[in-house]
Amino acid sequence: MAEADSALAEVHGSELTGDARSLFRMDQRKLAALLMVVAGLWAYHNSLHGPFIFDDVPSILENRHIRHLWPIGTAMTAPPGTTVTGRPVVCLTLALNYALGGLNVWGYHVFNLAVHLISALVLFGIIRRTCESETLRGRFGDNATWLAAAIALVWEVHPLQTESVTYVVQRTELLMGLFLLLTLYCVIRSDRSTRPRVWQLAAVASCALGMGSKEVMVVGPLIVLLYDGVFLAPSFRELWRRRGVLYVGLASTWLILAGLVVLTTREMTGLGMQEITPWDYLKTEAGVLAHYLRLCFWPHPLLIDYFDWPVARSWKDGLVPGVVVLVLLGATLWGFRRRPWAGFLGAWFFLILAPTSSVIPSLGEVAAERRMYLPLAAVAALVVGGGWRIMEGLPGNRFAPRTARRLGAVTLVAVVLTLGWLTIRRNEVYRSDVAIWSDVVAQRPHSTRALSNLGTVLVAHGRVDEALARYHEAVQLDPGNSDAQFNLGLTLAGRNELDAALVHLNEAVRLVPHSALAQCDLGIVLTEKGDLAGALRHLTESLRFDPRSSAAHNALGVVLARQGNPAEAGKEFAKAVQLQSDNAEAQANLGFVLAQLGRMDEAVRHWETAVRLDPKQENARRALDRVHGVGQ
Repeated sequence: MAEADSALAEVHGSELTGDARSLFRMDQRKLAALLMVVAGLWAYHNSLHGPFIFDDVPSILENRHIRHLWPIGTAMTAPPGTTVTGRPVVCLTLALNYALGGLNVWGYHVFNLAVHLISALVLFGIIRRTCESETLRGRFGDNATWLAAAIALVWEVHPLQTESVTYVVQRTELLMGLFLLLTLYCVIRSDRSTRPRVWQLAAVASCALGMGSKEVMVVGPLIVLLYDGVFLAPSFRELWRRRGVLYVGLASTWLILAGLVVLTTREMTGLGMQEITPWDYLKTEAGVLAHYLRLCFWPHPLLIDYFDWPVARSWKDGLVPGVVVLVLLGATLWGFRRRPWAGFLGAWFFLILAPTSSVIPSLGEVAAERRMYLPLAAVAALVVGGGWRIMEGLPGNRFAPRTARRLGAVTLVAVVLTLGWLTIRRNEVYRSDVAIWSDVVAQRPHSTRALSNLGTVLVAHGRVDEALARYHEAVQLDPGNSDAQFNLGLTLAGRNELDAALVHLNEAVRLVPHSALAQCDLGIVLTEKGDLAGALRHLTESLRFDPRSSAAHNALGVVLARQGNPAEAGKEFAKAVQLQSDNAEAQANLGFVLAQLGRMDEAVRHWETAVRLDPKQENARRALDRVHGVGQ
């Protein structure tokens, strides 16, 4: 910075004044911010048209709560068991997306990318102000702007971020990350502001929004407290005197999270999981953390699903990675004693990962790359900051100061371009749901969930024979995989191979008897086989587990109609239509029952609705033709 000031002064033939120096630094900040926006757009320009995949389907495509912004309470909730259940802020953003563009995936991707770019700018602001703090001013103050930009750029374009940015429903991680960064930024701004209460109020509001985005935000107040103690306040006693009210406000946002956990019907963690103990999970997560760190430096291969990550049952399985993690934890504690700023980076990394990578088994996932969204910032800061200090130390040894800085700039450009190029390549894998699951199967060929999910998307693309091969492979690898059994049975039923379908659907129900979907589809196949009593039993069970299933009510209506009970069947069809008005099959069936009961005008309306919703409803179309005398 001093060199740049001197060069500018030579151009003007005089020393820079204080106002000129301030203006020059402001121009630097604007240029750095512009570079970050451009770099982010470049790295993710090919991510905007990838389809909805996997958890996007129940959370967005099948989530009827996002179809209306009012009542807002409904828009901020989601059906049980989805990724966004219990995360009202995320649900509201999805409802806003739907209000603006329906199910046009482009808008959802644009929102995710915008959040990521804003987060990069906020991170830039946090690091720049931290480097200019009294703690680090002597080390990095003169280079604060470009050091902060370098760290934020590496973090922004790193391919490890692609799952959070490109996989739409993982905006849960993006929004939590943004609100945690904003909370910290507002607290930093409040330290020297003439209106500190305004910034502190903004910090509490941001923290509250983070609690409504993802449960990992629970560590937000602790991270802010640590930062304050390391970089802002001379002591924790002084910290409390200056900002005690702020921390009471931040702590109060935990009540929001507690309320969401209590009220949600989605199991938030795997505390009830029988197959893995907290001790086993802790040993396993040591290996996962080591894997995360490797991906920071060598981001290949990247995956969206680690379902088959091996659980460390023996202490030997987690010995080596456990030692690595213990060494890093020890280095963090040593850092707080000798280099508090370095200790804070370690605490940032471990605290943010603690809710998912410690002793509480996370439901269904031992590892997930999106969890590194914010922890990656600590790794980037340590590596880039350390590299910067090495470059700064070179002039006295081998290079002139200007040469050392140029070498640092060239290195940074090379790193950012390489990481950005890898991100662009990774985004190509998201170009289709078949591509993303084929990638997982190629990397982890023994993952039964990946095989089953690949089969599901192959069916959706009409490649049924390939799908059946994948399902059979998954069932052979793990006969206890209920999803694979169910998907295989459902696909066989679609090919009218009902006897084979019943074998796998019965097994799926045996494995997971509380699955409303499996009970429903088993009931439908039994109906086709003529076993109405068995169908009635399983459909009743399905509705016991999910009384709001339009498909189950419709299927139950079919059974009742075949049993010669049109009045009761009509009630079930009406309930199916009430729950899902665009259920074309239920609309048609309701029309037939109403016609049988002599209510022809109502029947015609439902047939017309069925044909409008689904032109392939030939029975309803023929009924309308008869009513209107067409073809007679």
